[in-house]
Amino acid sequence: QAAQADEPRYNQVALRAEVSQEVAHDLMQVTLYSEAQHSDPAQLASQITQTLNSAIQRARQAKGVKVELGSRHSYPVYDDKGQRIRAWRERAELRLESSDFASLSALSGELLGSLQMGGMHFSMADSTRQHSEDAQLKAAVAAFKARATLVTQALGGSDYRLVSLNLNSGYQAPMPRMGAMKAMAMAEAAPTPDIEAGSSKVSVSADGIIEVRLP
Repeated sequence: QAAQADEPRYNQVALRAEVSQEVAHDLMQVTLYSEAQHSDPAQLASQITQTLNSAIQRARQAKGVKVELGSRHSYPVYDDKGQRIRAWRERAELRLESSDFASLSALSGELLGSLQMGGMHFSMADSTRQHSEDAQLKAAVAAFKARATLVTQALGGSDYRLVSLNLNSGYQAPMPRMGAMKAMAMAEAAPTPDIEAGSSKVSVSADGIIEVRLP
């Protein structure tokens, strides 16, 4: 039996099947920031904090918007000779997230009166991505089985058995949409600009080995 187990299996075939689907983004993330400069670092920090607190208070009134603070840092500004500190500059971020694009767009436009646009991007919620991957996983297995049957028939085999199967999932997000960011930057003139959220490609691949039973 050991000798038989060591015999090469010439009827083994490696196969790969991959399926993908474009899934619409359902989450919008906006980063706003406050940046200022002052000779007194304490007054500067107080000014930034007041601006942020006011924006946070307004943002929390918006239904369905997740609000959180981002990075905050300060650094010295030197004179022309680079020897003496003449002022301090500080920047602090506010991050907003919502599945209601219109609401977040309007809120961001309103907050641009006191804050500046740092960036905007779209993504899929974890539940959306998981649901899509589950559906694609079933489709990938079905595609692999169909390909295995086709190969078995092409080789003149009567049947096949599965030796191994690996399933891998992933998604490809698009590049940031600069047009959408420009629209948000002009939100004071157009508080609710049309937003194109785009989509990401969710894919699942099935890599495996089958053993074809030959006559």
